[in-house]
Amino acid sequence: MPYLTDRNHSPAPPLARYGTLFLCAIWLLAGTVGHDPWKADDVLHLDVAFGMAKGDWLVPRVAGDPWLVSPPLYHWLAALCGNLLGWLLPWHDAARLASVLCGAAFLAILSRLARQLLGSSAALAAPLLAVGTLGLLVPLHEAQPAIVGIAGFVVSLWGLSVWRQEPLRGGLIFGAGIGIGFLGAGIESVALQLVTGLVLAGHPAWRTRGSLVAWLAATAVALALMLPWPWLLQQQAPALFDLWWSAEQASLTPRGGFSRDHLELLAWASWPVLPLAVWALWLERRHLLKPPSAMLLAATTVALLAFFAGAPRPTALMPALVPLILLAAATAGRLRRGAANAFDWFGMMTFTLIAALIWLGGIAMLTGEPARVAKNFSKPAPGFIAETSTLPMVLAIAVSVGWIAVMLRTPSSPWRAMARWSVGLTTIWLLLVALWLPWIDYGKTYRSVSADFRLALGNHPGCIARRGLGLAQRASLDYFNGIRTLGGGRAKDCRHMIVQTGSGTEKYLPGWTLLRETSRPGDKNERLRLYRRAD
Repeated sequence: MPYLTDRNHSPAPPLARYGTLFLCAIWLLAGTVGHDPWKADDVLHLDVAFGMAKGDWLVPRVAGDPWLVSPPLYHWLAALCGNLLGWLLPWHDAARLASVLCGAAFLAILSRLARQLLGSSAALAAPLLAVGTLGLLVPLHEAQPAIVGIAGFVVSLWGLSVWRQEPLRGGLIFGAGIGIGFLGAGIESVALQLVTGLVLAGHPAWRTRGSLVAWLAATAVALALMLPWPWLLQQQAPALFDLWWSAEQASLTPRGGFSRDHLELLAWASWPVLPLAVWALWLERRHLLKPPSAMLLAATTVALLAFFAGAPRPTALMPALVPLILLAAATAGRLRRGAANAFDWFGMMTFTLIAALIWLGGIAMLTGEPARVAKNFSKPAPGFIAETSTLPMVLAIAVSVGWIAVMLRTPSSPWRAMARWSVGLTTIWLLLVALWLPWIDYGKTYRSVSADFRLALGNHPGCIARRGLGLAQRASLDYFNGIRTLGGGRAKDCRHMIVQTGSGTEKYLPGWTLLRETSRPGDKNERLRLYRRAD
């Protein structure tokens, strides 16, 4: 029997398996489709996938320029989904379904690993806690290769868990996780998983007779998955391979170091699993060298050290959330009654209040009343007109009624606080999608900006220079209207130029005539200007 849960005999709530599957499914789908590509990662990776879908499957490119920041597994999947389902959905929505597939695989393997390490109750608790973790909410609903990275990490942890009883099978799974992580997140993911494996190699539970065979199997599988793409890149574009490999090596160098920003990001993005994980370690403080505890503690420590060594980015924290979720799943049913009731009450009150505010905002956008609330929505999105749509309203009402039913009808159980938290966060997310998504989309998309430039440029503008134009803006102009820009010496003879600048900067440029200045609705800081070379 898994040690972390050997004192937990509380059964999961009735129909928990089907309820968990349903909750995870709607959580993954909601907000993934139904909106334009958004700044910054979403449109960036969708444009890379869009370029691959047109035929260049080897080299990731943004607006035609090589972009060798991460290997292309996610972009391959997104391009494939876009091409297969582009007839049914807008291409970007179809491509973003790759996030749903990768997220579903992550949750399924997380559940499988929790069952093996911690027991059947944890197999349901782990995906529920993942759904309720704040740091996974946005990344798992946008075009994001980091999803592949954490899927690879959880596969490698699954392999390490199997390793103790079946070294060969465990080594094969561990190697597969390393290969998947590399193709999604690059050499950083490989280092994270290898260091975790090497730390555990010193533990007696992993120093079995078949360990050498397991390491050989892991190496063979990992290399079989990792090498083909870099080899093809090196064969067909040696200069680009050198650029990519230099960037991968640089990614292993610590950048920035520990800061207050790291702590702030960790505090909110790991809620509520971090305090639950700390509680689990406290309960097992005398048995931290037992295999399940040792494995999760090692993975958490290595992942957090990697996070603190780099820039404080939400995607950099995602690997650390995986073992934290598993530790939290081991103790979610073992909270003391007072703590469980406090957590439950806090979740219900917080999500009910937020749901009411979302409804208030949605009504204000549709009716103009209350006027002060409506003004708060019209100021950042001038020109936006909300339209009543039957399906989103029905969804919002159904979700709200469901949340009330969950609050009133969920039977008393050690798992109730955790289940209500996950349902509450999903409720908020669904209400935002149903009532606010058009308003959010209106302010975050570059569709109107790109259309303005296409109208001013005409059908045959020739080459277009750029100055200060960000990656997200370049990707948006390319995706929406095929507008591609050139930089450096390649742009010296271009007739047009697009400049990204602030709102207060001088518009006049010597030798250029301003044709169009535009920005996203309500954006007071960023300006995109189109110039034509003066004759």
